[in-house]
Amino acid sequence: MAIIIDGKKCSEEIRNELKQKTEELIKSKGIKPGLALLLVGDNPASALYVKNKAKACEEIGYNSVIVELPEDTSEKTVLNYIEKWNKDESIHGILVQLPLPKQINEQKVILSILPEKDVDGFHPINMGRLVLGLPGFIPCTPAGIQYLLNKYEIPLKGKHVVVVGRSNIVGKPIANLLYQKNSKANAIVTICHTATNDITYYTRQADVLIAAVGVPRLIKSESIKDGATIIDVGINRIKDASTKTGYRLVGDVDYNDVYNKIHAITPVPGGVGPMTIAMLLRNTYLSAVGLDKYE
Repeated sequence: MAIIIDGKKCSEEIRNELKQKTEELIKSKGIKPGLALLLVGDNPASALYVKNKAKACEEIGYNSVIVELPEDTSEKTVLNYIEKWNKDESIHGILVQLPLPKQINEQKVILSILPEKDVDGFHPINMGRLVLGLPGFIPCTPAGIQYLLNKYEIPLKGKHVVVVGRSNIVGKPIANLLYQKNSKANAIVTICHTATNDITYYTRQADVLIAAVGVPRLIKSESIKDGATIIDVGINRIKDASTKTGYRLVGDVDYNDVYNKIHAITPVPGGVGPMTIAMLLRNTYLSAVGLDKYE
């Protein structure tokens, strides 16, 4: 039977550890990690993400500040909030929920956040440090993926990792993270994207397949090799009249179809998703105490 990589359980372990460390930090140094969250517009999914992040902060003893702005908010208003938080010593991490409305330049917003408060890990300085293998804030979803692979002792050294998707949030950073020459990575990495003529040619070679494309059940059993490990990043809503909400969540991988062929897999939900928030909390703690103070 395939191993189920339980991101929910791992996330809870990380949160419990951070809660204890936070209590000690407040008691010994009077420092309470603070995270500022900015939401622009009325996207229900984004609103839920921000709510869950703020709730997680509260549960482990962080201070969280939430600002919700209307869809027609100007870019200048967003930048003013970031400038204010950049100067606020009680705010250790700044998160602007993406996507932003079309009148706001996302890259300009990301660049305006101080790299040392960029707990999302999207600032070019942090991305550059990731590529060079230097300490910095790693984007939360890729950091969570690497944590799970190492926690479940999935071999990476010399193994072929195939990443399907090249987004700045998942695809590019996870590829850079897993080919680094260290004990937690050292893999051979291939990235597939929309210009790949035959994705299956590559996915069948993958010892570890990371699917991050946002297409429900794209990856079938015929597209993978026997004994592969599957990391499913996709969170897709599909109609399901049998559920109370009228929909259910599925990944980019056809879970039931591949299950009997693989070594291990992350479920959807309960796999990569919970780890993203756990790594955000971890990055915020790191910002409060310094990158060299946490292992």
